[in-house]
Amino acid sequence: MLLTEKEARAITDKLLGYTKADDASVSVTSETYSHLRFAANSFLTSGRRENMNANVVVWVNRKRGAASTNELDEASLRAAVEEAERLANISPVDVEYVPTLKMQTYKPTLGYAEATANVPLVDRAKAVSDIISASETAGVLSAGFHQAQASASATATKNGNFDYERRSIVSLGTTARTTDGAGSGYFLRSHFDISRLDTSRISREAIRRALESRNARVLDAGVYPVILEPQAVADLVGFFGFGFDARNAEEGRSAFSAAGGKTRVGEKIFDDRINILSDPWRADLPGSQSTQAGLPAEVVYLVKGGVLENLVYSRFWAQKRERQPTPGPVNIIMEPTSQPATLDEMIRNTERGLLVSRFWYIRSVDPRTATLTGLTRDGVWLVENGKIQYPVRNFRFNQSIIQMLAPGNVEMIGTPERVGSSEGQGGSASLLPALKLKAFKFTSQSEAV
Repeated sequence: MLLTEKEARAITDKLLGYTKADDASVSVTSETYSHLRFAANSFLTSGRRENMNANVVVWVNRKRGAASTNELDEASLRAAVEEAERLANISPVDVEYVPTLKMQTYKPTLGYAEATANVPLVDRAKAVSDIISASETAGVLSAGFHQAQASASATATKNGNFDYERRSIVSLGTTARTTDGAGSGYFLRSHFDISRLDTSRISREAIRRALESRNARVLDAGVYPVILEPQAVADLVGFFGFGFDARNAEEGRSAFSAAGGKTRVGEKIFDDRINILSDPWRADLPGSQSTQAGLPAEVVYLVKGGVLENLVYSRFWAQKRERQPTPGPVNIIMEPTSQPATLDEMIRNTERGLLVSRFWYIRSVDPRTATLTGLTRDGVWLVENGKIQYPVRNFRFNQSIIQMLAPGNVEMIGTPERVGSSEGQGGSASLLPALKLKAFKFTSQSEAV
């Protein structure tokens, strides 16, 4: 059962009423979560949980203490406050302390659907049963994870702010494999509204990729032109999208750092057709109404027309630098300034290159160049003379995202689509397009399917 705003406010009022600290920020979260897992064309596990949690952060003489509890009776709430205060009294001074916010005004983002919070088991079972039936008809073995989460949370400060919000998300990721293990396909999508999660498309695309990736041939590693499907873009840019941190840049630890403690804000770093922004009220990707430390969310451009427009200043770092904090980002949207291209148009305009469906096991190599490493997975195809010719074996890559999106390397940009990182299993999403790129660095071959 999710807490109503009235119930959540009553709990935060109690927590604040118990504390004698100089300053405090308290929160309470209620959550419902359910899932259905399947593998080898069979149902495996189904479960549901409900949970509530309260958190207390206090400052006593600028010294910080924190505690939490998942018991919301008065004795447990009071004990959590006392524990936070005890820890504050024995802690060192919090050198990054900034007084909690006074009363703020929030504009709701409408990222909650009641149907997602209460997925009927029979409806979920029917959707997965249809995937299994389609897989059996196609002669492939499928596995996947259907999960839904809803939350209601509130945060309040001793200085008078209160923020209540409900959010929901449902996702389905499916892997299909040919019975001989020679072909593999994957597809993942999510939405806050379960009625807009197209499970048939997810099944269809995973199965198609499995069948079309059979009998892959070996190509040498090297630098290739590539077409990255939206999932592949999400796997890379989703990793990179929240890296626009001002402190990292000013301390020389970022791809956006410049000499002398300066940043590259104002420089044209990316292709001039690229915009990267956060828009809390985007209909297909509503973000939170509040951002770091409770600041009301706003539309924020990180990149506009290829130019680095903004970096994210926390309240502490903004105060240190005598400037305003950045209210975001709460989501990541990459959209072109020009007419978007379709995936078919990208293929038709490729003389020779690789079509990549997704990446996996992605790790940072060097944050100062935004270089990542990882593997292709579940479908790579050679494109020649404007047509897909045949599947190829997987590669490991080492690629700077800055160089990937740099002027001169981006050839075509697609229509943004809601898609999340496959390593995140649908826990979050961005609006990202397919990309046709002039050069992408594959460093070695991989035997994985």
